Amino acid sequence: MHIPVMLAEVLEQLAPRPGGRYVDATIDGGGHARAVLDASAPDGRVLGLDRDPTILTTLRSSMADAIDAARLLTVQTSFADLGPVLSAHRFAPVDGILFDLGLSSFHLDASGRGFSFARDEPLDMRFDSTDAELDSAADILASRSADELTALLRTYGEERFASRIARTIVARRRTAPLRTTSELLAAIEQSLPPQIRWRARRDAARVFQALRIAANDELAAVTAALPQALAALAPGGRLVVIAFHSLEDRLVKTFFRERQRAGELRILTRKPLQPRDVEIAANPRAASAKLRAAERT
Repeated sequence: MHIPVMLAEVLEQLAPRPGGRYVDATIDGGGHARAVLDASAPDGRVLGLDRDPTILTTLRSSMADAIDAARLLTVQTSFADLGPVLSAHRFAPVDGILFDLGLSSFHLDASGRGFSFARDEPLDMRFDSTDAELDSAADILASRSADELTALLRTYGEERFASRIARTIVARRRTAPLRTTSELLAAIEQSLPPQIRWRARRDAARVFQALRIAANDELAAVTAALPQALAALAPGGRLVVIAFHSLEDRLVKTFFRERQRAGELRILTRKPLQPRDVEIAANPRAASAKLRAAERT
């Protein structure tokens, strides 16, 4: 089930109003989009993007009423292409844009693409598994050198034992490529010092995160999307970003500060907003969320 993260904070910072035009750049299950449509009734509109065609198929059924009323338009694409999509659909300028970065509960629980090591699944990890331009996680493990894998795991996963894990992966693939989550988990466990192998799943979480970021080129997408989002905003329009990873949050913070110094936007959140304890208790996956918001000047 999709649970929109920090919904009250999103609405407060995005400030949707009747007649406004808004973009949900990561529409997922539609929780944020539905709330924005309700707050901007009767004639506010939302353009929703998602890279995952399976998610959009489900969404188009669950939000058919909004689509039929011409208040919701959905496009299957990466938000890295935000500018061209807005131009193609004549949807700019807009009054607010939301990015809810990271991955969906669907990807972890039901996609079958290897985002989680809780089940034995193929190591795909692409949000759009039909995208031939992206390497799957298995392809990355099979093709990168030990040094490249070490750098990937350190940069995207901040993994202490990155070098040991990378060397184990390269050694094991000489016999057979790593194709499933259980095979990767076994390689991670083998790489750790014996006295800490009992906590291998902590390291595995960081390794899986790093591979997912690499497979989807997520940081490059954020870097490409933020300037396009700012350019699409009308004066007074709001840009709201929820990040779950320190590298993503750092990109957003740096972009906001640079553009504020340039006089292009005003930061609304002096420090990032974080979920309240009651939300974390109900949805533990929200715990690492950080929300930043800014307004175009």
